[in-house]
This record gives sequence, structure tokens and C-alpha cells, in this order.
Amino acid sequence: MGPTASGKTDLAMALSDRLPVELVSVDSALVYRGLDIGSAKPSPEELARYPHRLIDICDAAESYSAGRFREDALLAMAEITAAGKIPLLVGGTMLYFRALLEGMAQLPEADPALRAELEARAAREGWPSLHAELSRVDPELASQLHPNHSVRIERGLEVYYLTGRPLSALRRERAQDSLTERYELRQMALLPRDRALLHERIAIRFQRMLDAGFVDEVRQLRARGDLHEDLPAIRAVGYRQVWQYLEGRLNYDEMVAAGIAATRQLAKRQLTWLRRWPDLTPVYAQDADGRVRKNDEILAEVLKFLG
Repeated sequence: MGPTASGKTDLAMALSDRLPVELVSVDSALVYRGLDIGSAKPSPEELARYPHRLIDICDAAESYSAGRFREDALLAMAEITAAGKIPLLVGGTMLYFRALLEGMAQLPEADPALRAELEARAAREGWPSLHAELSRVDPELASQLHPNHSVRIERGLEVYYLTGRPLSALRRERAQDSLTERYELRQMALLPRDRALLHERIAIRFQRMLDAGFVDEVRQLRARGDLHEDLPAIRAVGYRQVWQYLEGRLNYDEMVAAGIAATRQLAKRQLTWLRRWPDLTPVYAQDADGRVRKNDEILAEVLKFLG
């Protein structure tokens, strides 16, 4: 695990050269075909050498969920194990990791009418107002969310109004299907000691994405005609900002700044998850003096941890 731009994919591929593993992607953007540059998807050459499960399994018009990820990941892990290899899960979508580890609650389906009502209220009052409402009915969930995290605030209120019970309580009651009964789990996070270094990596990577044709990639997605900004694929970090630029709602410099800021916010949320994650071994990209560690040093530490 680890925040975006921390080097997880490169580390996982290096581990594949030394251990009998097969990679399983845990990334809510990499599941979509056509989201290549802006999602930092491994190149075709890298995927040919280091195949990843659960990459390019959905059309961008589809909505992929944590529940579906869990089903797909468990199947992939069973197939990998049956072939005599070890599943190595790599990514930064913490909700997917939690769904895999803890199981999924039996929750109500989305209610379009209720969602439309909540979104209309958000347009009038702002998402922080709905976050405050969520704090009253489900303080545990609200404490984990940024006041503008529209998707999860909406889902929390939706579940509460459909069931009369907090989403956080329903999750605690979910049927347990513990992975520990089937696998010996090792959980590791690649983390920065200094967030400034991560922020620098994020800015450099976003500029490289633009240089590699990110705007043209989103332009091609828009040209399809069947995609819109409310789809999960287009809400992905970076894609929404470039989409808004192509619609004329942001100029180029504003798009770049907004894309980098959104990526930094994603990294902040990921680090918040990881700080609270149980049974997690941290591996730092810098030493205690702030020196950036060489890849071989990090790899040696991880191999020792896994050994």
C-alpha cells in the first residue's frame, strides 16, 4: 500500500523479479480501459513483462465498486494460489483493501430519487452542510471524511435515510469472511517521511503526464459522447480537472494547479487511512536524516520483511 506517486508499482515489479508472485492491482482508476496516462497505468511493455490482474477490466462508462473488486480479487487470488504463486496486491485504493480484508456489509442499493434530492441540496447548501448533517446521524463515518468528499457523504446519508441506521454500524455487522483463514497476510506501506518530497513527486509526475498526452487522452474520452463528469472514471483525480479544462471551465494553468492540488488531497486521504491501519509495517522512502533512499535499499528491507 501507499499514497499516490510513492513508488508502489516500481517496488512491486522489482519484487516480481525475485519472488514467485503475481500482481493484483488495487486501484479504482486502473480498472478502466482508456484511462492510461492520467492514472499512471504501467506501460504496455511493463504489463507484458509484469502482468497485473484487475487492470483494464471495465469500460469507462461502467461503475466499478468495492464489492465487485472484492469478488474479482478473491477469484484472482485463488487462481494465483492454485498456480503455485503468491498473490501480491499493490495499490492505493484503501477502500478496496478494506473491503477485501473485512468483507462487505449488506447495504441497500442506490436510490436515484434520494440521491437527486441530496445532490440538489448540496448545490444549494454546499457539501460541508451535508457533512454536518452526517456528523449528527453517523459521527463515526463523518469523522473519516473531508467536508467536500461528496461521494461518500452522499452514500452515508443515503444509507441512513433508507435504513434508519448509520453506515458505520452496518459495516461493523457485516458477515466476516476473514482472509486470515486462507492466507498468511503481510501488510506493508511505502511511506514518505517528508510530505514535501511526495508533493514534489506529485507535481513532477502530473507535468510528465501532460507532456505524454494526458489532455489528448481525455479529449478522446469526451469525443465518445457517452461519458460525463459524474461517472466514477471521469471523477478520477486529474481526469475531472482536464475534463473541466476541455469544457472551458478552467484555463490551462488553473487545470494544472487544480490537478496537482487534487492529487495532493488524494495522497493526504490515503495517508490518513494508513495511519489508522492495523498490523501495517511501514517502509520509508527516506531515512531518518531525510536522505532519499536508493531503490535497492528499500527492496532489501521489503525482502527481509517478507522473508
